[in-house]
Amino acid sequence: MARPADPHARRSLVDAARAEFVKHGIIGARIEDITAACGLSKGAFYLHFKSKEALFGELVQSFQEGMNRSLDQRMQAMAGFFAEHGAITARDLQVRSERYERLLELEGDYDRNMLSLIWEYRDLMRVLVSGSQGTGFSSLIWEIANREVQRVQDEFETMKSLGACRTDVPSELFGSMLVGTWLLVAQRMSQLSKKPDLDVWVESLHRLIREGAAPQKVKSGKKTTRRKLAAREASL
Repeated sequence: MARPADPHARRSLVDAARAEFVKHGIIGARIEDITAACGLSKGAFYLHFKSKEALFGELVQSFQEGMNRSLDQRMQAMAGFFAEHGAITARDLQVRSERYERLLELEGDYDRNMLSLIWEYRDLMRVLVSGSQGTGFSSLIWEIANREVQRVQDEFETMKSLGACRTDVPSELFGSMLVGTWLLVAQRMSQLSKKPDLDVWVESLHRLIREGAAPQKVKSGKKTTRRKLAAREASL
C-alpha cells in the first residue's frame, strides 16, 4: 500500500524549491538541495511532484489563477460602477468629483490586491524574468504580458466608447505602457526583502498613470518673476 503524502511536507518542499529557484534558476536548482533544505528525502519529493518543473508549473498556475480571478472581479466591479454612476468626464477629473473619488477608491482596492499577489509571488516573477531560460517557461512572462496588453487595450476601447477616458491616445500604446509599468513594479518587488507600503505605491501608480507626471502650474507668474528679480539683485 502506497504511503500517503504529508501535506505539511508538500508545503515545506514548495517553500524550499522557491528559494532554490531564485538562487539557481529552474535548470540549476537540484532536487537533492530542495529536499535537504527542509530535511526530507528525494522519495518524499516524488510523492508530491513528478519533477522540479512540475512543481514550478504548479506555482505558475496558482499565480495565474489568482491574477485572472482578481482581473475578472475588477472588470465586473468596473462595469457595475459605470452602469450605476455613468461615465467619468473631464470635469469629474478636474474638480475631483465624488463620483471620480469613488472610482479611484474602487480601482485602488483592486490595484492593492494585485500588488499583494505580486508580492506573494515575487520570487516566481524573478525566476520567470531571469531564471527560466532553457526551459518551457522562458517565454511565459511575455505571453502573459502580451495577453494583458490585449486585455487592457480592449478595456480602454470600451472606456472610450463610454466617454470615460481620453480618445486621442492609441489603445495599444496605453496597454503596453500600463502592462510595462506593472512588469517593472513586479521586477522591483522581486528585489526587495521588506514589503513596501502598498497604499503609497497604489496612490503613486494612480498619480502617474491616470493623472500624469506633469509638474503643477505656477499660480502666480508675477510673484515668481519678482522673486527671480530680487534674487538676481541680491547677487550683484
